[in-house]
Amino acid sequence: MGENQQDKMSRRALPVAAAQEKVISFCGKLTSEFVSLSEAKGRVLAETVKAPHPYPHFRRSGMDGYAIISSDTAGCSAQTPVHLEVIDEIPCGSLPSVALVPGTAARIMTGAKVPDEADAVVMFEMTEATDGESGYYVKLKREIASGANITPVGLELAEGDVILEAGQVISAGEISVLATFGISEVAVIRKPRVAVMATGSELLAVDEPLQDGRIRNSNTYMLESQIKDAGAEPIVLNAIADDLSTARSRVLEAIEEYDLVISTGGVSVGDFDIMADLVLGDEMEMLFNKVMMRPGSVTTAAVRQGKLLFALSGNPGACFVGFELFVRPAIGRMMGIEHPFLKEVEATLAADYPKINAYTRFVRGRIAVEGARLRAYPAALDESSVMITIKDSNALLVIPPTTEGVQAGELIKVLLLPGVAG
Repeated sequence: MGENQQDKMSRRALPVAAAQEKVISFCGKLTSEFVSLSEAKGRVLAETVKAPHPYPHFRRSGMDGYAIISSDTAGCSAQTPVHLEVIDEIPCGSLPSVALVPGTAARIMTGAKVPDEADAVVMFEMTEATDGESGYYVKLKREIASGANITPVGLELAEGDVILEAGQVISAGEISVLATFGISEVAVIRKPRVAVMATGSELLAVDEPLQDGRIRNSNTYMLESQIKDAGAEPIVLNAIADDLSTARSRVLEAIEEYDLVISTGGVSVGDFDIMADLVLGDEMEMLFNKVMMRPGSVTTAAVRQGKLLFALSGNPGACFVGFELFVRPAIGRMMGIEHPFLKEVEATLAADYPKINAYTRFVRGRIAVEGARLRAYPAALDESSVMITIKDSNALLVIPPTTEGVQAGELIKVLLLPGVAG
């Protein structure tokens, strides 16, 4: 056995947190670009946005009623009502047409601009309309305080206040705020361009007929979806057969062209682990080639010219977990997200998990709120080669190393997969 082959066989395992820290240390924030508001959903703000004007920028009525000068109601009561002449009508979106003077009022709708002379709005239901000799009057039976039912200028935000902080992911609420302030283009972090390639002579294209002893290349499509979900742009490259020379040139070309590269397959400790050979070469610096976790203990990461290569397991379950624990956080940090890791909660294990683990196991499963408790259900099949339970999982159940298994009712850590509210 050659020296290089011995190196492959003697992988030194890192704890998950230490491996994640190594990865994150190489993830610099990418440059920014401007996109239109209609294209901003899901992107990450590159710059802090400040209010270009106060909001609201005019005094507006809080309800349908009458804009008045509050001093006109001094001493007003049911026994001594006040009659104010209605000299204007102000729908929402319109401006006052005449100036109010003492003894007058303006009919006003919710959200409309309050006349400059008015300092209160009285609710429509608190008034009575009457006809007088010279026109239309409104009768009031109680005093109205100055400022009543008027939303002042700048109640929500003053000019120059921070609207949104850099690093925020833009969703519908952020888009609404940006549109309110007339911000039609926004600076966002450029999407990382992530290359995906599968290795293995056993792989069939997804549209090829089934062949005995070979499997379809499902991991590429799964990773493509995960990359999009993480906010990056996937570029799917052709699969590579088990040939070290071809793999080396293809991977090095991909690292030159793209921001991050993922391979899947070829990271075992067998004779055909071409990615292990590649990352042990002179072209790149290996960060780790084994992690204290199941599935996916042979997950590998390397760096070249500041760009990361992830070699994930060819087993679907291990590939899925490896992406969520290492690649998703790397993409998030490249996009400027301060806390890019999966959210962690505690839940009660709902069924026994009898497997003995030398490493921490990340078990696919489901969490559900039952009564006031969060319960975690492990998938019946969670081997690294099992594919079908990926679609049924909304969480990764963190099972620590154990010589006895974990019993139902014990409290465990759970990592929420994207799309799960926590």
